[in-house]
Amino acid sequence: MVGTARPVRTGPFVVPAVDEIPGGRMLDLPGRGRTYVVDIPGPPGAPVLILLHGTACTAALNWFPALETLSARYRVVLFDQRWHGRGIQSARFRLADCADDVVAVADALGLDRFVCVGYSLGGIVSLLAAHQHPDRVAGLVLCATPYRFQEKWRERAFHRGFASVADALGDYPYRRARRLTRSLPDLPPALVPGQLRRWAVGEFRSTSGWALAPVLAEIGTFDASSWLPELRVPTAVVITTKDRAIPVYRQIELAAAVPGSSVHPVAAGHAACAVAPDRFVPALADACRSVTARL
Repeated sequence: MVGTARPVRTGPFVVPAVDEIPGGRMLDLPGRGRTYVVDIPGPPGAPVLILLHGTACTAALNWFPALETLSARYRVVLFDQRWHGRGIQSARFRLADCADDVVAVADALGLDRFVCVGYSLGGIVSLLAAHQHPDRVAGLVLCATPYRFQEKWRERAFHRGFASVADALGDYPYRRARRLTRSLPDLPPALVPGQLRRWAVGEFRSTSGWALAPVLAEIGTFDASSWLPELRVPTAVVITTKDRAIPVYRQIELAAAVPGSSVHPVAAGHAACAVAPDRFVPALADACRSVTARL
């Protein structure tokens, strides 16, 4: 059951007051590892959405404000990506592996075709999943998503800096991150009514900061420019028009590069999914309707 969200204004932000967040389970992915998965059934025969979260987040923390709205129309699956929360702990973080994880989760749940709904890092993984597995990904909803990095000198300095740090540290960040993961309970604590902030802090802290250097170094290598026009699935792009992390013009270029994309603007910054759900969730719902209507 998904709790009812009642928006509450806190300073400049509108934060949903949620009574309950659906629980999940640890799912074994043969040959890959284990990850935490939430599977909300939705109406019988409904299209399937696989929600993919952003960097330094967990699936539940990224998407909890939208779950009630989406699960009214769709079967909704979300899981922690590699080195985030209770996600797979691999020898290295690779975006191509993240894209394959999406299909591995779908296989474990008996899902054939599905729509990938990605936020930032999750949008990158969604694009790669569609590119690597065109027979499985039926549609794309891309939120606050870039299609490449290192175009501007500041971006090159930022990502190359993380790459240098990651190279210098070697395996050390992964070893430190494993210490945190081993200390986590098997399943995330349930949300206590009235304690949303405490729950959110716990979710945020379940991802080790040590893992972020190799994650950001890998993300900085992503460039889909050469194959974006080859995508032939219904696509919607949710553009965060006040985003300072992912340039707005690059989000617009993404929409223009994928044939037939619909555009759904949100007047909010990069954390719109969590701090501006009153604006983000309606745009997300419109984007999902746009894609599923074209399946």
